[in-house]
Amino acid sequence: MENHSKSRVVVIGAGIGGLTAAALLAKRGYEVVVFDQALVPGGCASTFKRRGFTFDVGATQVAGLEPGGIHQRIFDELGVEIPEATYCNPACAVFLPGENKPINVWRDPQKWQAERERQFPGSVRFWQLMRILFQVSWEFQSRDPVLPPRSIWDLWQLISAVRPNTLITLPFTLMTVGDALRLLGLGDNIRLRTFLDLQLKLYSQVNAEETALLYAATALGVSQAPQGLFHLQGSMQVLSDRLVEALQDCGGKLLMRHSVEKITWKETGNSLQVTGVAVKNRQTGEVFTQPADRVVGNVTVQNLVQLLADEDRHPKLKTYFGGYQRRVDKLPTASGAFVVYLAVDAKAIPTGCATHLQFLYDYDGIIGENNSLFVSVSKPGDGRAPSGKATIIASSFTDPKQWWECEDYEGLKEKYTQEAIARLAQYFTLTPETIVYTEAATPRTFARFTAREDGAVGGIGQRISTFGPFGFANRTPIQNLWLVGDSTHPGEGTAGVSYSALTVVRQIEAETKVGK
Repeated sequence: MENHSKSRVVVIGAGIGGLTAAALLAKRGYEVVVFDQALVPGGCASTFKRRGFTFDVGATQVAGLEPGGIHQRIFDELGVEIPEATYCNPACAVFLPGENKPINVWRDPQKWQAERERQFPGSVRFWQLMRILFQVSWEFQSRDPVLPPRSIWDLWQLISAVRPNTLITLPFTLMTVGDALRLLGLGDNIRLRTFLDLQLKLYSQVNAEETALLYAATALGVSQAPQGLFHLQGSMQVLSDRLVEALQDCGGKLLMRHSVEKITWKETGNSLQVTGVAVKNRQTGEVFTQPADRVVGNVTVQNLVQLLADEDRHPKLKTYFGGYQRRVDKLPTASGAFVVYLAVDAKAIPTGCATHLQFLYDYDGIIGENNSLFVSVSKPGDGRAPSGKATIIASSFTDPKQWWECEDYEGLKEKYTQEAIARLAQYFTLTPETIVYTEAATPRTFARFTAREDGAVGGIGQRISTFGPFGFANRTPIQNLWLVGDSTHPGEGTAGVSYSALTVVRQIEAETKVGK
């Protein structure tokens, strides 16, 4: 381990991306302190407990725990034991309107191929294309490219990851899934498009028509062997707990209930450079300045702009950051989530129920607003519920604005809760006798506990204009200010934000070595 102890790093936010960056930097000898305004670490992948039940707040699946996966690579470097987990098989059981048998997304590639051919006759060429693009993209990503590049070092990492077969993806870089469906004569296949809309909305925040094809290939392919999606033993909190353990073992600090109010900077020649952060202790109200040589923001790109916005009249900031801020301001409104958390008697769960399910109730409705639900169900003995009990977590996309502008917030929340339970009761046995406890969360809830602007979840939609080479870089226009998390490549999910954290750590270390 090299000694970078004189290089002070502040990490804003103790989500998985922030904790990963902090732990890796501390392991590599940097002086690290993490600030987070919440009560517990983990961000959107944290948990809460009620009456002996444990509920995952947002994220409920993990990718990257397989040999060579991003989480295993990071945990191996940190010397921390990989969390106990089981494969989700099927990764998801998808119920389309009026159908009582699901489309099962099996982990076994041959079994999933047979399922696809049975469910979507005539779609073989589409799935063959997606498989080829996934394999090439996955091999490319495994070589740790930096996207989008913002320095000579970044560009070299990108070029070094390219192989002749990578060029296969170039003709598809500016295509969406909708484009591919039309090209292959499947544009009018409503059932296939609806299935893709449901799955891609989970991973890319937008539907098949808008999702970048190369991103979709990875999102749809990662659930098959030798990769896979995992259900953690205990809860999602295990991930952040292991990262906190590694951070503190390496001398790093984590201060919860401390919110970063502002990022400070100074002029240095023809650029701006961070100098630290202004922090508020949310328990005492004390405000203090924490000096830093480097700042890593595990925040949304909108929140990052806000942390600099109080100085937006400064001409230098407008010069170097104005274009960045204008780009952020033009982003489409991010999605919010309405979530119902149910503690139930085990007899409420159908025999053979998958751990993750998706329901669409009406072809004419939009994906969200309780017309579709993504459901996570606990397994016996997985640490989330007492013996003979279970948890059901059901989430639906929703427009955050209505939750901030409504006149009767509690009434709207109750309406959504009852509608969601009524929908779920079409599959689960939900009665006053089987429901032990009910709680709901809205965008206002997520805003309060995660500090994400408007309570938005899931990051930036993976459209052509915001994915991969066209997305927001980890480097920002402010020198020594980095961004990790679901606003950056490769997008949302614990694996995605962990990859962004690893990229930033590599960038910081490369610059530190050059500085010497």
